[in-house]
Amino acid sequence: YNTYIMRYQFVSICPIKYILDMELQSFPSQDNHQTEALEQIYEEIQREIEGLKLENDILRNYKSRLKAPGGLDCCALPAEGEKVTHQRQLPLKLMIEQKCEIAIKEQERVSQQSGEHRKAAETLADTLRTVLEETDIRISDLKKDAYEFKRDIVVGAESMRTGKTLAEKTTRYMEEKLQKRDGVIGKLRLKNSTIKTHLYKVELQMKQKEQTGDALHYIDFHQLQIENKQYQARIEDRNEQLLRLKMTTSKTVQALNRLKKTLNTLSAESGWLKLEIIARTKQLCKVSDERNTVNLDVASERNSKNLRSDKVEPSGLPSTLDYVSQKAHMYDLQATLCDWGRKTEIIDMAACNSQNVARKLACRKLA
Repeated sequence: YNTYIMRYQFVSICPIKYILDMELQSFPSQDNHQTEALEQIYEEIQREIEGLKLENDILRNYKSRLKAPGGLDCCALPAEGEKVTHQRQLPLKLMIEQKCEIAIKEQERVSQQSGEHRKAAETLADTLRTVLEETDIRISDLKKDAYEFKRDIVVGAESMRTGKTLAEKTTRYMEEKLQKRDGVIGKLRLKNSTIKTHLYKVELQMKQKEQTGDALHYIDFHQLQIENKQYQARIEDRNEQLLRLKMTTSKTVQALNRLKKTLNTLSAESGWLKLEIIARTKQLCKVSDERNTVNLDVASERNSKNLRSDKVEPSGLPSTLDYVSQKAHMYDLQATLCDWGRKTEIIDMAACNSQNVARKLACRKLA
């Protein structure tokens, strides 16, 4: 530190640039490598000087704020721009503890100043915000008043015959506006009086609490802080539980929606199948009735054939026309029989399919 102060005092008398020029002139045969080294030395010395200047400024500010100037174990530093006449009058070396103490106090001062500036900035921002809100309200009121004035006086109070504004409507409009303004002023005064009474009551309550000793002490405040922490922990636990419950309810709602969709599809399919079963059963009943009628017709035809064969004499043969007609009738009956056989097969297949579908639906409902 003494070397830094010596360099600082020497620099205050002789600039570093002048020293570097003197060294370069004293060694004219140096190469580029040595000049670069000297430039690096010059930069390092300049950085050290800047650091020393900063330390000296902090120390000077600290000493100027002290009430008792003899509180430190170091000599007074020279003021800015003051030349040092003797290099032997060097300041004493500051200890690390003293430097730390000065740095801590300066940090506290800077933090305090920053807090004050922040508070001042916040108050200024609040006042500006309130002023802006008030100006916005006033601008809106002025726009409204201008619109009403234009509607009621400029346009509404104009005479159709002469084209001039009627004085009666204008005075009436102004009287109504003044009455409204007086009403607003009365409301604001009443509100102000109620706020003042409320403030007075609160001040009386605070004074009574201070007199009776009900004011909070440090221990009570500390206990309230502990209780506040406990309640905050409980609130966090309850919030976590609520979050878990919300997640589970969301999952259950999703599963319920999926099941509702499947239930709707299955109910629609079951309704369609019920209608199809009813239609197929009706068709089956109809086909079975037709089959019974056909069987009866076939039986009656067989009986009639047997009777005819019994009536025919064994010795005599039927005529050719009878044979041809009977043969044609037999072919017709065989064709109708094949058709009804196909219909019965189709109906049997449809009945099997409907029975399989009904079994599947019953299995699904049981599952």
